[in-house]
Amino acid sequence: MLLRPVSSLCVQAKQGDNLICSLKGSPVTSSSSSALSFLPRKHGRALGVYASIGTNNHALTGVVFQPFEEVKKEELDIPVAPHLSLARQKYADACEAAINEQINVEYNVSYVYHSLYAYFDRDNVALKGFAKFFKESSEEEREHAEKLMEYQ
Repeated sequence: MLLRPVSSLCVQAKQGDNLICSLKGSPVTSSSSSALSFLPRKHGRALGVYASIGTNNHALTGVVFQPFEEVKKEELDIPVAPHLSLARQKYADACEAAINEQINVEYNVSYVYHSLYAYFDRDNVALKGFAKFFKESSEEEREHAEKLMEYQ
């Protein structure tokens, strides 16, 4: 739905109250002009809304319904090349490369920690506290890599 600019917008708190208008940014009070009014319903607390011009309750002009204009927006472009993904639309290649590199770093550190855990967990190495530390560190780095993969 497209709206053309209007010079004033008026809101009436209750039926019969003065209208509170804004003419190009400056608030004024008026009793006749374009109005957007809120009417309480008879049952419940919901409000009804109506728009009118002056006191004769004619419909406001300037509202144009064009349903296909929303579909033509640039954000809804579908990539036409076969190697482009809908999920990575408007996703910079440099950003994707940096995230992939960080995933590789996290996994490599996880592998190093895991190999240190395996070394210190052997029977002939008597440093069990080190094994636990490296196992937890390996799992933490792997979780970091998995979070980055979920983000991507």
